[in-house]
Amino acid sequence: MVSLKNALPLAAAAVGLLALGSPSLAAPFDFVPAPQNDLNRIYRVDRATGEVISCQYGLQEGTVGVTLCFAAGEGAGPQAPAEYGLVPSRHEREGGVFRVNYRTGGMSVCYVFDERVVCTPQTSPAAGQSTASQPASPATPRPPQTSASPSQR
Repeated sequence: MVSLKNALPLAAAAVGLLALGSPSLAAPFDFVPAPQNDLNRIYRVDRATGEVISCQYGLQEGTVGVTLCFAAGEGAGPQAPAEYGLVPSRHEREGGVFRVNYRTGGMSVCYVFDERVVCTPQTSPAAGQSTASQPASPATPRPPQTSASPSQR
């Protein structure tokens, strides 16, 4: 027979385990490594605000090393409330990651610049369109027009 004294801690542990699986208590951050295969950098995003920071390992004389962290700089600070995540590219020499807004489909690129994490503005181009500035392409040549009448063509 289990006494009340022994049952209470077991019940509290069971409630605690159930609470861990609850979406309302989900972790507020996501973490992804930089895709660059010779860079030991990891990025963190606040899922609700979109704020991005980054940390990496650094050597320091006389110690096992230090964790170097880069605070949010231009564009990497809190954004409009939404559901954000980080997605690394598959480019093995890329040091940055994409910050995505799962609600709007908006994306920006975040990377470390001058000891801060910076992000490009969020953009969500329409399907088939690009918002990147592109050099003007030469006009498609048209066949020469003749002044011949339709019956001569």
